[in-house]
Amino acid sequence: MLTELDDRVLAEINAHAVLGALPRLAQLAPDAAPILARVTRPTTLTLAARGGPRASYTFTHTDVQPAGDGTAADGTAGGETAGGETAHRGTAAGRRARLLFASPRHLNAVIAGTAQPVPVAGPAGLRFLTRVFTPLGDVLTTYLRPTPRRLAEPAFATASALLTLHVVVSAIAIVANQDRSGRFSAAHMPDGDLDLEVGDELRYRLAVRAHRLRVDADPAGPPRAALRFADLDVVSGILGGRESALACVCDGRVAMRGYIPLVDNTNRILDRVGAYLGG
Repeated sequence: MLTELDDRVLAEINAHAVLGALPRLAQLAPDAAPILARVTRPTTLTLAARGGPRASYTFTHTDVQPAGDGTAADGTAGGETAGGETAHRGTAAGRRARLLFASPRHLNAVIAGTAQPVPVAGPAGLRFLTRVFTPLGDVLTTYLRPTPRRLAEPAFATASALLTLHVVVSAIAIVANQDRSGRFSAAHMPDGDLDLEVGDELRYRLAVRAHRLRVDADPAGPPRAALRFADLDVVSGILGGRESALACVCDGRVAMRGYIPLVDNTNRILDRVGAYLGG
């Protein structure tokens, strides 16, 4: 079994799946609003690692949007994000700032809080980095790595589960397309759509084509297979390591239907995603 993590894959996950949750954070987290209120002009931040990923996000006083500027994490071209969504271009009149990283490993260390990036920005851009981007990243961390005390707050627990699910689904496509073990699993997946369902209200679709995966942001029609979680509490428990996935399958809180090889290999990729996010 392959257990070693690939620094470049982890950097793609950090740049496109973890930081890719910032738009959802702006929508879901009340504590993000006062930080975004500090943005006086739209600001597009680009993160670029030598030999690794490049990702851009545009921040306004009310939201965050991906600002497509090249190839996305799952290999799609143009302004499409790792989730398959059309990216929003940065406002030409807005500010721009960059964070440079010497390597994918350097980017990963910055996200882990053990290193510093190289900022390229004027005084206003530096103020944006210290007063907006860094505090917003700290808020994101509280939701993605919640404490038991915060999880006791129902609204926080719901937002935390939704953000974690967003990261995991995006990371599945990255790992399936770029990680050695993930590609092996994807090679055994036929064409088709697999839905990750949470209750009757949430659905995330993974489209499999020619053994490559992408997240379909606008699914239509029935999937070829589905992995269904009873509710967000089950999702949160499994992804947070507080629940056994096998136990949830046995008691019916997690169910599978359709073409099982799609589900089975997605589960294998999901295990690999857990190794990256847990590492």
